Amino acid sequence: MADIFEQRILDLRKEINEHNHRYYVLNNPTISDKEFDDMLRELQELEETYPQFFDAYSPTQRVGSDITQGFKQVKHERPMISLSNSYSVDEVADFLTRAENGLQGEKCEIVGEMKFDGTSISLIYEHGRLIRAVTRGDGERGDDVTSNVLTIKSIPLLLPENSGYPDSFEIRGEILLPWKQFELLNKERAFNEEPLFANPRNAAAGTLKLQNSAEVARRGLDAYFYYILGDNLPCDTHYGNMQQAKEWGFKVAPVMDILPSLDDVRKFISYWDIERKNLPVATDGLVFKINSLRQQLNLGSTAKSPRWAVAFKFQAERACTPLKFVSFEVGRTGVVTPVANLEPVLLSGTIVKRASLHNEDIIRSLDIHENDKLYVEKGGEIIPKIVGVDTDSRLAGSKPIEFIKECPVCGSELKRIEGEAAWFCPNKYECAPQITGKIEHFVGRHMMNIDGIGEEVAEQLFTSGLVKSIADLYDLTEEKLMTLERFKERSARRIINGIEESKKVPFERVIFALSIPFVGETTAKVLAGAAHDIDTLMAMDETGLSSINEIGDKIAHSVVEYFSRNDNRIIIERLRQAGLQMAVSEEELLNKTDKLAGKSIVISGTFAHHSRDEYKKMITQNGGKNVGSISSKTDFVFAGENMGPAKLEKAQKLGIPIISEEEFLKMIE
Repeated sequence: MADIFEQRILDLRKEINEHNHRYYVLNNPTISDKEFDDMLRELQELEETYPQFFDAYSPTQRVGSDITQGFKQVKHERPMISLSNSYSVDEVADFLTRAENGLQGEKCEIVGEMKFDGTSISLIYEHGRLIRAVTRGDGERGDDVTSNVLTIKSIPLLLPENSGYPDSFEIRGEILLPWKQFELLNKERAFNEEPLFANPRNAAAGTLKLQNSAEVARRGLDAYFYYILGDNLPCDTHYGNMQQAKEWGFKVAPVMDILPSLDDVRKFISYWDIERKNLPVATDGLVFKINSLRQQLNLGSTAKSPRWAVAFKFQAERACTPLKFVSFEVGRTGVVTPVANLEPVLLSGTIVKRASLHNEDIIRSLDIHENDKLYVEKGGEIIPKIVGVDTDSRLAGSKPIEFIKECPVCGSELKRIEGEAAWFCPNKYECAPQITGKIEHFVGRHMMNIDGIGEEVAEQLFTSGLVKSIADLYDLTEEKLMTLERFKERSARRIINGIEESKKVPFERVIFALSIPFVGETTAKVLAGAAHDIDTLMAMDETGLSSINEIGDKIAHSVVEYFSRNDNRIIIERLRQAGLQMAVSEEELLNKTDKLAGKSIVISGTFAHHSRDEYKKMITQNGGKNVGSISSKTDFVFAGENMGPAKLEKAQKLGIPIISEEEFLKMIE
């Protein structure tokens, strides 16, 4: 019988470790917090019942890690351990009973506050000056992200003189990406065909670990602070110290109340379960703390969490709201996307009015009818999605939603590629949203990076007649822009400066910016590396293009078709005359080698000397091919720290060599 429980313990440890990796390293959780807590609780109970199976490396003995390479590692002066969770008022009552029992019956005063959903940070101040910012990491050590934190405007770098702060103290809080900035960032990523962040927490964590502090500043992170540690704090209560922190210039959570009784706790939970949706940042619960610092010190902590605080988790949000109508929207590539337009409903801090239905197959699988009431969910604060239909409330005689047959803008008959779900408008060179989409794509951050032109400005430029094609951008002047509504000298100058700077953008990004169908960022790099200049690329036929590694028949046909049109060739010539880079630089050509020629390489993990993007560029520059998944055709896996366990297992199973960072650098030196 013991063997059965031993195997269950081993299985739980393995599964929990994988989920820890997804949450802390990949920022990509696949289960809810409650499911994770239930698994951890089961493991903890089994280990207590069968102590002969104790393992110091069990996930019950440690705090999950988000450490990545590329940042200096710093040991925390005091461990940053995580809170235990509760899901009901009764569980909060149990927490309070345990605390009072631990204090030999002494009564405790509770402070209730909001649990913001971001990434934890520890700031060290000496003599009123911020000297270090460190992520939670594994609780014992974290990443020094001071240079990135300095860009967050809500964090004070110097405290006001004579305001009563200790000479040395630590303050802990949460780095957040507000809803507004999160939605803008995901909109930008969606347009650039990049993976969307699942929630603001992942976006904040990913942003804080960027190597480029200018990009960190651009994204608009925020921070709230919730705890102070030090030897000479001004007050003997948690609440008092946080009120002092406000006086020192810190952004302390506005949601912080002293709760004299459990009835007050219940009211606090009930109130904020609704009102938190109106906050400008994401939340996933509440935190209840013992107010007295003396009592906190006497209660102490377990190996995993403090005994003087507990988190309370809200349930995932779901709402049922009437469908007003389904609109059909045309994107840059001509794909027509159905969108459910809903009666407005409040979910996780934002008013949801629309949710993508993705394609015709989704509409059919959900069996959506006119005027149906639809279930909308934001589990884990994700992008809103339609998860079901309230068929019980369906009106008699209501008709199923039918996918349109013609483009809603230009009237062209829609086409559908066999085997694919999406319908598209084939009128790619005359359909207005496709043209404005191409303009918006051209100026994007990963393309020509022309600041100041978003979706609205692109449409404004097009409808005004100033920009009918991407080449027209280079005929713009400040005077022309200032004839448009809401344009002033400063905004006009910003666009003109961005247009001038775009002339330095490398050739591979120019190819990507052209909006050639099926040519994404990676394919554009491959084409640039093979052709070296625009004239060679335009002269290549389908056979020559298909012979390039990674270029299939579909891409080859698309490239040839694009350059076969005289209007596209005229645009290319105008861009050349404007001064854009139409060839790979001599420096880049000199650095090209065939040291990795013909090698298919998978990158996994985190690295100390260069970023993943830099290593991918090195692989391409040395003739290798970046691939996303391991197969029998993979030549080797280039692995850093924290290699994905699934990839490791597959590589070992297939006998694929695993190369370290040092070994890789020797290969290409």
